Amino acid sequence: MFLGSRELAKLIAQLADNKKAEDITVLDIGKLLIITDYFVICSGKTERQVKTISETIQEELDKEGIRPLGMEGEREARWVLLDYGDVVVHVFLTEEREFYQLERLWRDAPRLNWNNGHHEASKRG
Repeated sequence: MFLGSRELAKLIAQLADNKKAEDITVLDIGKLLIITDYFVICSGKTERQVKTISETIQEELDKEGIRPLGMEGEREARWVLLDYGDVVVHVFLTEEREFYQLERLWRDAPRLNWNNGHHEASKRG
């Protein structure tokens, strides 16, 4: 299955939502950062939930033949980064997300409505 980067970002957001991720935000950073097009940022309340969210994303995309180029933070499960090339996923423990404030750092990036109006991307930042 081939997905464009926008569709992949939306799919990842939906997979995170299926595992009860909170404050799911998709940032269109393609014009601000040349190495990727989208950040998908979400939070889990516990390290176990962070791990479950990130593992589910990997497992479901792997079924479609989509594998990450790199992964960081899985062992600690406080901030897991999954690099899918044009889409980079950040799954945070809530307090880590509040500390690093990626949305604030990338506040000029447009937010993508990832679920056709059923959910609105978070307005954090």
